Amino acid sequence: MRHADPRVQRVVALYETLTPADLPALRGVYADDARFKDPFNEVQGVAAIARIFSHMFRTLDHPRFQVLEIVADGDALFLTWDFTFRTRGAGAAAVAIHGGSHIRFNAAGQVQSHRDYWDAAEELYEKLPVLGVLMRWLKKRAGG
Repeated sequence: MRHADPRVQRVVALYETLTPADLPALRGVYADDARFKDPFNEVQGVAAIARIFSHMFRTLDHPRFQVLEIVADGDALFLTWDFTFRTRGAGAAAVAIHGGSHIRFNAAGQVQSHRDYWDAAEELYEKLPVLGVLMRWLKKRAGG
């Protein structure tokens, strides 16, 4: 997906083509003291952010982001995306998570803060074989 702002284009291109070999490129896109938060992590520093993505590549098969929508205004960026991957092990399931990222750029054009929003219960837990049965049962009992 293309955008006129080169900062936005750099972030989108990084995520849509991200491989383990690309992790050093995070240093050019993220500020050294950048903050990252998602439902499972909250870290500061580009090295800590790279460790999260390194862990993703070690534990998941074929992880891939596809950016669906871009909303940019000044130094603020919001992306909606689909994240697809396969779990590892016997009966590995394909999983798709829909979410969004709120990103803020610093004066140098680097990502200063990055927060991912997605519903871990609906988007992940309900799709896992054993836990999913329990989550769907709880959701049904709660009237959802």
